[in-house]
Amino acid sequence: MLAIDILRWPGMNQAFLFSLILTTAMALVVVPYGKRRPLGRPTTWGEAMVGSVYVFFAMFLAFGVVPHQFIDHADKELGWRKDRLVYGPFDLLNAKANGGNFPFTISYEAIRDIVVVVIHAYFIGLMIWLFVWWQKRGVKPVGAEIEKSTYGRPLVKKA
Repeated sequence: MLAIDILRWPGMNQAFLFSLILTTAMALVVVPYGKRRPLGRPTTWGEAMVGSVYVFFAMFLAFGVVPHQFIDHADKELGWRKDRLVYGPFDLLNAKANGGNFPFTISYEAIRDIVVVVIHAYFIGLMIWLFVWWQKRGVKPVGAEIEKSTYGRPLVKKA
């Protein structure tokens, strides 16, 4: 029997994957908490302090630890350095300076930096979505309530 260890495949880094999943889970655990919390209840000083420490730690992980883990993984395990150039399949991305048709040279370090920007964009989008969700929780759309008869059926005027 052949045993396959998924976490030993090239490109799989346990520290990066764990920090990415943990940070996403920490951000999304706010949704069940927000659904449970009563809307009109004022926030106490202790709740505000615990919440601010929690959000600070989640943002520290999202914008500090997760990108660092990917950069560390790309540099050490994948070998994405400035001197390694991307040629692409069938040399489609081979630069004109190297005898190809592509207008500029792309290094693996540039690909690494683009992936880090995508990680940042993912977490910025997630945080904005969570902030907007938290502010709009419990708000019902205007005009959604239709007048009902004493029997519970909606009253609709005929045109």
